[in-house]
Amino acid sequence: MTFWLDLGGVAVRSDRNFPAKDIASPSAAIRIGHVLSVIVIMLLFADAVAQLVSLPVLRAEVEASGFPFALSPVVGTITMTCVVLYAAPRTAVLGAILLTGFLGGAICLHLRLNEIGSPPQIVCLTLGVMAWGGLYLRDPRLRALLPFRA
Repeated sequence: MTFWLDLGGVAVRSDRNFPAKDIASPSAAIRIGHVLSVIVIMLLFADAVAQLVSLPVLRAEVEASGFPFALSPVVGTITMTCVVLYAAPRTAVLGAILLTGFLGGAICLHLRLNEIGSPPQIVCLTLGVMAWGGLYLRDPRLRALLPFRA
């Protein structure tokens, strides 16, 4: 039995008898990676701006998490730094690592508050997967470093 695996525009046959033809162009994978990355950047940028300007709407949620509302600009600065690093191609991997830590901390915070499976946890997990998925699809160096094999 023969099957095809296509990840990031690289098609592979399971029987390895001959090179597979391209099923999807690499540019399609790169475009999808850029779209995923832009979604992550826009959402986290909006969150960072809301934290930086200390929107009063956030006061109840921030204080319910156990953090003083006065720390909102600090959290916003951290978020903005991670987003800027992720958005720049030269520092995107560092930005993804920092975003993973930041989003993991947010997931842990909601676990501490006994909000297991809450919408904020799901959003953080989804953003983390989208950040790495987008980076994987748009950066051939990362695909070469972590190849998926059939």
